[in-house]
Amino acid sequence: MRICIVAEGCYPYVVGGVSSWIHSMINSFPNTEFIVLTIVANRSIRGKFVYDIPENVTEIHELYLEDYDWSKKKSNYRLNNTEYQALRSLILDRHVDWETLFELFAKEDISIDKIVMGKDFLQAVRECYYLKYSQVVFSDFLWTMRSIYLPLFFTLSMKVPKADLYHCVATGYAGILGSMAKYFHRSRMLLSEHGIYTREREEELIKAKWVSGIYKTIWIDQFKKMSRLAYEKADIVTSLYEHARELQMELGCPISKTLVTPNGINAENLKNLPKKTEEEEGRIYIGAVLRVTPIKDVKTMLQAFSFAREQDERLKLWIMGPCDEDEEYANECFELVETMNIPDVEFTGRINIKDYLGKMDISILTSISEGQPLTILESYAAKVPVIATDVGNCRGLIYGENDDFGIAGRVVHIMNIEEIAKAITDLASDPKMRCRMGENGYNRLMAKYKVEYMKKTYADIYRDFAMSCNASWDE
Repeated sequence: MRICIVAEGCYPYVVGGVSSWIHSMINSFPNTEFIVLTIVANRSIRGKFVYDIPENVTEIHELYLEDYDWSKKKSNYRLNNTEYQALRSLILDRHVDWETLFELFAKEDISIDKIVMGKDFLQAVRECYYLKYSQVVFSDFLWTMRSIYLPLFFTLSMKVPKADLYHCVATGYAGILGSMAKYFHRSRMLLSEHGIYTREREEELIKAKWVSGIYKTIWIDQFKKMSRLAYEKADIVTSLYEHARELQMELGCPISKTLVTPNGINAENLKNLPKKTEEEEGRIYIGAVLRVTPIKDVKTMLQAFSFAREQDERLKLWIMGPCDEDEEYANECFELVETMNIPDVEFTGRINIKDYLGKMDISILTSISEGQPLTILESYAAKVPVIATDVGNCRGLIYGENDDFGIAGRVVHIMNIEEIAKAITDLASDPKMRCRMGENGYNRLMAKYKVEYMKKTYADIYRDFAMSCNASWDE
């Protein structure tokens, strides 16, 4: 069976999180052919992979959302009535005729530039404006709509490679591609959400400074309509934990399609880790494995650590992960350390987690949004307790869900510096509690979150899809 992984903004350009999961999935099935269809912002990162691509990946295709219309078509294509009504249904978000749109953008003589600058688009946008948004300046509204629809139109014009199964790792633009592939190639579609895409985009837009007023709402509605399509067309929709499944249903996913498939890690790979040296004994090492980006809220972590460090001079913080994804934010974090004169903070950059995990006393995550963080499971493999904000499935991983393994750390509120600092000092001051929590986390991991369990779940799903499309399946 030929499986196409459809990813957005992650694999194989970004380490950690969803990228790690995709890489693990592909490596878990070495006898299966995978192709990767990956969605990125623009051509500036073309081919800049941070992973060694597994041998069973035979093709990688890239879609750029911020691109140019390379067709150079001179024809001023006017839509027929069916095509115009489909475009209108999309912009007005009324029973969107996606199949006509798929066919429209698959045409060889279509110019995306001429569509967004043409009379048909203008007419549909003007109708939307007078129906819903006439309180704003029309010229601003028109240009905003063009900026919203350009990436979608680039997506719709993508020539999707043929596969037996499209495994989309998000709704959004990835869901659009999967839905198109199902339409054109009569293939099957599996949708696996790690975070709930629509909710994550909504949270980002609410906080964003580059967009304001009604335009936040318009962008949010755009992501919602794309997600509805993905939920409608997918054959199976997986989530990492029960509450995420409930959110999917709230957003329109039929309950009959939903399935909870928890993350899993290879615990065997994290055995026999290097321990503290004699020089390091007596220090309390706190480790944060993350990308230095706003969604990880590193600034709150730094401020909380500063207050905790004033109470306990044994503390040292390792911030382990890339700093180049959002260099402006990373520089703000570096400056914060200098301005506050925070001692014992080290930004390690990309590291091999095995070199640090066995020396850590506490793992910490202060994210604004998460799914089911692999870093928590990796910490448990080393029997390290975790402090994490109450986002995604962090509460379930730390306090347990329908199990009696016990508390494996501390859950804190988002951006609550005082509460996070107290959690740090509480765990730092009580080695017996840390040991007990670490054991609890390890037992929870071994019972519910080993990679073998995840592999079996997806092997069964892939096998069922292979049988339904008469494809061969070999684990």
